[in-house]
Parts: sequence; C-alpha cells; structure tokens
Amino acid sequence: MADNRNATSVEAAVSAAILGQAQATRLPPQRRGAAGFTLAELLVTVGVLVVLVLLFTQLLNSAANITTLGHKRMDGDSQARELLDRMAIDMMQMVKRSDVYYQLKASTSATDCPATECGMQPGNDKIAFYSNVPSYYASDSTGSQHSSVSLVGYRINSSATTLGNRLERLGAGLLWNGASASNLPNTAMIFWAALDPWNTAKFATTSTLDIVGSQVFRFEYYYLLKNGNLSATPWYTAPSVNGMQDVAAIVADIAVLDPKGRLLLDNSAQVPPPNDDITVLAGTLVDYNRQAPGVLLSTWRNAIDANTTLPRRALSGIRLYERFLYLSPPTLNTPCRSAGSQRTRYCGQ
Repeated sequence: MADNRNATSVEAAVSAAILGQAQATRLPPQRRGAAGFTLAELLVTVGVLVVLVLLFTQLLNSAANITTLGHKRMDGDSQARELLDRMAIDMMQMVKRSDVYYQLKASTSATDCPATECGMQPGNDKIAFYSNVPSYYASDSTGSQHSSVSLVGYRINSSATTLGNRLERLGAGLLWNGASASNLPNTAMIFWAALDPWNTAKFATTSTLDIVGSQVFRFEYYYLLKNGNLSATPWYTAPSVNGMQDVAAIVADIAVLDPKGRLLLDNSAQVPPPNDDITVLAGTLVDYNRQAPGVLLSTWRNAIDANTTLPRRALSGIRLYERFLYLSPPTLNTPCRSAGSQRTRYCGQ
C-alpha cells in the first residue's frame, strides 16, 4: 500500500516537472525591473524633433516672406495703376493749342516755350499743362464762373516735410475772368503767358496740391513722337512745342517704395533733402537718354541691385513701372476738302 502511494507521488512529480519545463520553453523570459529607453534612443529622438522643428520654422518664415512680398507688390501695383490712370486722363484731355504755354522737359527752349518753362530737368521731372478736367476752384467763386479748363501738373515734392519724396498733383481750376479777389486759384486762362504753375501765390496751395503717389519717389518721362522716334524733346519738325502736335504719347516711368521700406530709408528728419537717403537713391536712377522702351527701367533695376549702402530689405521692395500715355487727337481742326472729292476731312490728317 505504501509502495503504491510512493509510486503515485513519484509519477505526479515527474509529470509536474515535464509540464513545467514545457511551459518554461513557451513563456518568454521576463525583464528584471521597469521597462525604459536607452540614452542612445533618447538622443536620436530629440535630434529628429529638433530637425523637424527647424524645418517647420523655415517653412513658416518662407511663407511669411512670400506673403509680405506679395502684399508689397499688390500695394505698389494698385497705387501705380491708379496714378497712371489719373495721368492718362489728364493727358488725354490736354489742351493742345499753339497759343498756350506748357511746362515741359526739352533739350532747349523754344519761341513758344521759354527757358523758365522748357529745359533739361536732371533728376526728377515735372510737367504742367492745361487740361479739360475738373479741379479745385476758389471757394468764393460760383459755378457760372468756373471754366472747363484746369492747370494740371505733376512733380516729386522736394520739401523736408512728411510730404517730401512723394509724387504730387496740381489741380487748379481756372475761372473765366479771375472773378475771385481773395481766394486762390483766382487766375483765368491766359494765352501766350508763362504758366508759373508751382507759384504758391497763384496756383500751388494746400487745396490744389494732392499727394497722388505717396509711395513714388522717382518720376521720369519722355516722348513718343508721331514719326515713331523716342525723344527727350517734344518736337521734331521745328524747335517749337506747337501745341504738342508732334507728340503721340508721353511715356511715364516711376519708381515705387513700399511704406515699410520708406520707414527704413527715410532719414529726412536728421538729414534734410537733398542729402537724405531717399533723395540720394533717386539720384542714382539715371535720366532718360534715348534708351529703347524698357531699357531705362532695366538700368534703374541694375542700379538698385548694385546698391550696397542701403538696407537690402528696403531695396528689394522697390517696384518700377512704365506706361505710354497717349494724347487724344487734336480737337480744334479746320475742315477742308480734298481736290475732286466730296468727302470732308480735317487738314493735317
């Protein structure tokens, strides 16, 4: 009996041992202590995170720079378009008569354009002429006294004020008989008389002057003549303006500096014009000298890119524009007839 019990116990122990060994082979060994990362794994992880953060930051900076540059270009394009559209309207309505004077750029004076009105204009140009557009009239004048003609002009303001280095427009409405005795402008349209458009005692007042190009710091123009040539002088048949009859279009070139760039460059409060940075920069942009269309702007761009004294961040935002502003055909033509023809045409056509 005792032998049977001992045999049974031995068999049970052997079965338990065999079963325990089989389970031991199936179960994976257990780590001692808590699970964790090694130092090498942590270093690799941190390095990857740093690289990802740097790449993401650069991406955001690039997107911000592209957005800022796009806004600058849109602002410059918008202002340039509005300004050149305004110029186009004024010049299309220009009074083109041989018995009125103009203030123009020319290589020499002429009988109908004295030296006080016509001549070479180094640096920023200016122009003034009569135009059939509405403008500011003397406040004490009435509608019946307002003529349909205004004295219109464009120039870069060169004062040391906050208006300096900006394009301004003169728009002085003329009276039929200079009826106003106290308020300006009170001058009638006078034939064969110098314009003197920027005289503060006649036309150029705070009411007649408007900043129409707050970002424009350089203004240049030249002429497309009716013979197809480009010129800095508004005639080719004879040294005479002759009511702009030789001119088909005025070609306007402008340089636009965005507001942020102007803040970086504007030191006129410390260094008065013409020695301030913006005026000096405008002086590096050469005058027109018989260049082909587009070449003048390319020359300006090369001068801006070659500048190493001013902040590149400001210079990179400068935009350049050029437009042909065509003059309307003359309206004061004399009817005449061709020989042997019943068709009426206008002399000179």
